[in-house]
Amino acid sequence: MEIIYDGPVPPHKQIAAWLRTRIESGEFSPNQRVPAETAIVQEWGVARTTARRAVAVLRDEGLVYTIQARGTFVSAERQERSPEGS
Repeated sequence: MEIIYDGPVPPHKQIAAWLRTRIESGEFSPNQRVPAETAIVQEWGVARTTARRAVAVLRDEGLVYTIQARGTFVSAERQERSPEGS
């Protein structure tokens, strides 16, 4: 897959959409580890910050959770985060 840098969707959101599609299709099942930031960097040719932002989008949507030093995993149940201050 290739990033479209001059398109209307930022690179991190393109990567998040790609991962979201795989999660929602069942390709990545609940509690399964999703590609690490380093794998995203290598596969997509983006900066680590971009990979981190892509994962953060999915975490904010409740699709994944991260365990420090273990990785990022698909959430068993989707839990939306409420906006700060709500």
